[in-house]
Amino acid sequence: MDLFKNQFICSLADRLRPKQLDEVVGQDHLLGQSGLISSMLAKRRLASMIMWGPPGCGKTTIGLLLSKKVGLEFMSLSAVFSGISDIKKVFAKSRVLHAVGNKGILLFIDEIHRFNRVQQDSLLPVIEDGRVILVGATTENPSFELSASLLSRVQIFVLRRLDDTALDLLLSRAIEKEGRELPVTEDGKATLREIADGDGRCLLKMAEEVFDLSPNQPLDSSGIISRMQSHAATNYKKNREEKYNLISALHKSMRGSDPDAALYWLARMLNSGKDPTYILRRLTRFAVEDVGMADPTAITTAIACWEAYKRLGSPEGDLVISYLVIHLATANKSNATYKAHEAAKHLAKKTHSLMPPNHLLNSPTRSMEKLSYGLDYSYHDEIDNSFSGQNFFPDRMVRQRFYNPVKVGFELEISNRLAYFDSLRCKRRNERT
Repeated sequence: MDLFKNQFICSLADRLRPKQLDEVVGQDHLLGQSGLISSMLAKRRLASMIMWGPPGCGKTTIGLLLSKKVGLEFMSLSAVFSGISDIKKVFAKSRVLHAVGNKGILLFIDEIHRFNRVQQDSLLPVIEDGRVILVGATTENPSFELSASLLSRVQIFVLRRLDDTALDLLLSRAIEKEGRELPVTEDGKATLREIADGDGRCLLKMAEEVFDLSPNQPLDSSGIISRMQSHAATNYKKNREEKYNLISALHKSMRGSDPDAALYWLARMLNSGKDPTYILRRLTRFAVEDVGMADPTAITTAIACWEAYKRLGSPEGDLVISYLVIHLATANKSNATYKAHEAAKHLAKKTHSLMPPNHLLNSPTRSMEKLSYGLDYSYHDEIDNSFSGQNFFPDRMVRQRFYNPVKVGFELEISNRLAYFDSLRCKRRNERT
């Protein structure tokens, strides 16, 4: 065992782990002189927090250094392997420390989004009484993954993906620690940064492997790629937050009628292995919500493309998705249908007890006929211009206008048609009075 200890060498990433907060790279907006966390520490206080950021950006390191900075005992849990019993042990220890006058515990919970709602809510009592400062780390959007009750008791800090400047600084520290140059060309170094994709831990692990290889010639881009395939596969894995970012970019590019940008974001999604069915579902929603009645063919095209993809599969079917993206990006746009839907829902909730007017009610029995159910209902095809102008809202409700078509594409025709109906409705009303 002693022999093993003497021979064991920590990884390069562990040996380069910062010893104080100002050594953490890439997070100056939090830890710089006017950073949010620095300002908190300057006021000699530390609130419970959630640190949201991509892998390898320094979440665990910051949690550990915060505990040292404020003199709290550091305890760490992984939400993947821990349960409520583990949380209770931390609480029990916090009571013991509190009883002897100790400042308390900083509880670092990695992957906190993996806790279920019951486990998350079990943290609330000790957060509130201040015996435990919670520092949760997550790669997922806290707004989607954490309970509202927990979010209301913590501050959320967003950590940034490490940029090229931060990654180069890590490589410089690695070179200084190793006492020799990293055997890669500038092109190879750029490829290391690209594969790392903002993950400092991944970058240092690759650098360590390159140091161990000690190649005869510095590795260029192709040499790095051939030797670091496992890292490339790991860092381009599916990630839900990336999926949301890319679909948002695709959606907004189509809404902005930019087919070229939309095709780029589509290609990014397909290249990273996103489920084409998910993309087609979102495109179909776009056809209804953002194109709407300005181009009624959009929804039929979306469904047809979805069916075509089912028959073709990938990669042949990928062209079908591009076809649909171009159709939607270049189509006339109107969200009037979406706005009408939301407005009608809102009013329906407020007036849910109002009955329809009698002339809209069926009268299958004599008693219903005596109550005037169905009385004076007009069939449109029996009236001039096939329009009765009758009221179809509840009797005690002022007529509403939910749907306001834009004067673009087919909705221009609809707008003219509705204006014509309004004029007939006014004429019928005048005739009755």
